[in-house]
Amino acid sequence: MNQRYYSLDVFRGATVALMIMVNNPGSWEHVFSPLDHANWHGCTPTDLVFPFFLFAVGNALSFVMPRFEQKGTAFFFQKVIKRTLLIFLIGLLLNWSPFIMYNTKGELIFKAWSFLNSNGSYSGVRVMGVLQRIALCYGFAAVIIYFFKTKGAFVISGSLLLVYWMLCLLLGNKMDPYSLSGWFGTDFDIRIFGVNHVYKGEGVAFDPEGLASTLAAIVQVIFGFFVGQYIQQKGKTYEMLANLFVIGIILVFAGYCWDMVFPINKKIWTSSYTIYTTGLAIITIAVFIFLIEFHSKRGAWSKFFDVFGKNPLFIFVLSGFLPRVLALIRIPNGVINNKSVFVSPFGWLYEHLFKNASSDLRVGSLLYAIALILFYWLIVYVMDKKKIYIKV
Repeated sequence: MNQRYYSLDVFRGATVALMIMVNNPGSWEHVFSPLDHANWHGCTPTDLVFPFFLFAVGNALSFVMPRFEQKGTAFFFQKVIKRTLLIFLIGLLLNWSPFIMYNTKGELIFKAWSFLNSNGSYSGVRVMGVLQRIALCYGFAAVIIYFFKTKGAFVISGSLLLVYWMLCLLLGNKMDPYSLSGWFGTDFDIRIFGVNHVYKGEGVAFDPEGLASTLAAIVQVIFGFFVGQYIQQKGKTYEMLANLFVIGIILVFAGYCWDMVFPINKKIWTSSYTIYTTGLAIITIAVFIFLIEFHSKRGAWSKFFDVFGKNPLFIFVLSGFLPRVLALIRIPNGVINNKSVFVSPFGWLYEHLFKNASSDLRVGSLLYAIALILFYWLIVYVMDKKKIYIKV
């Protein structure tokens, strides 16, 4: 990206760094509330990370779309379809990794597409996920923008948000269409993928990155494209900066208003959530532009985040893959109910180095997450020094 828009690089890198941090606490049971997702309705700082990244994907798309248009439709489809499929496949393989697992007897076996859990229930490889959503949102947003241009994409974006709202109302539980049990998208995901391949982190089959809620998430990328395009057209002017702040505030207010009838909710990615988080993303980018482009407030802090933004896909995948591989290394960690308990190397570090840093276990959990961020930063820092950039 052009150095003139270094602030957008820093924004993207900061988003990647925060994605890694909130996904890797020392203990999921001991997390400060701002670093945890909202239980259902509502929005915490952690709930801003994923939509901010999709918004950054749209920003980046605005810089490459002119080249796509110049080279023609065949080139466009070749690049976009290839990138969409590769990112989706990487996400699917990440869910499947490390491809081997311990069975009930403690033996290492191949992790089948569907497998028997230690409690006797069946499970399987999750089909959807963060990278899969990024892939689909990027692919559909690129097609919409390429063929319908800015005005058409704006109309389609509004239509998608309204259609998704109507689908929630018409196909969901009439008594509570926005609840975990009443939301229509879960049945849709189960019919497409099968219950074994749907996320169960909420205690039941429900995928927060499922297909239905991807409709509203696509719009996040398109809005990011609009802002990136606008920044390029207006250049580094105070008019551009002022308009970004105004648009951001308007969208935040609109999101709050829509929240009254269509609650802000990250887990089902409601339309109000898309509008609200887009507004906050625009305000955040405007602040970055003001500090970095207008007042040259760059230094160690901006360089720290910048290197994450130069290898975003690689470091995000590594942060998900490495703990899974290391989990195959089982270190004895005591006995509970006459059964040996094991932890992974990362788990051992948390238990013996960070957990007891404070009587408040949330502190140790946070210190562990910060330590991992520094570890992954060192990797991308070295890659940047050696000019190694892995792109799809």
